[in-house]
Amino acid sequence: MRTPPLILHVEDNPSNRKVVQHILRTVECRLIEAVDGEEGVAAARRELPDLVMLDMQLPKLSGYDVARALKGDETTRHIPILAVTSYALAGDDARVFEAGCDGYLPKPFRPPQLLEALEKLLT
Repeated sequence: MRTPPLILHVEDNPSNRKVVQHILRTVECRLIEAVDGEEGVAAARRELPDLVMLDMQLPKLSGYDVARALKGDETTRHIPILAVTSYALAGDDARVFEAGCDGYLPKPFRPPQLLEALEKLLT
């Protein structure tokens, strides 16, 4: 892993991207962003980030499909994926893990919850 770690945030909602940008300014990391699933897969393959934060409801390619694509590719399967999603009903976490995500954080979340989830997956 690089120091500081490179985090790819795949999120189509500008307000949600701003929240994450603000939170991550409090820690040492580099942040890159993608606004849809196709762009997220391309960015992950190009940049090989240390972690992917992934919304599950995305245009062009769902977060589930992004996770499957990244975990099915030998060059990206090692990258931990944190699903950050508004899908928070019973069974939604299981569906996220079945798609290949390594962590699950339901929205809305508090900044310490996000930082704890990132730290867990980065170590």
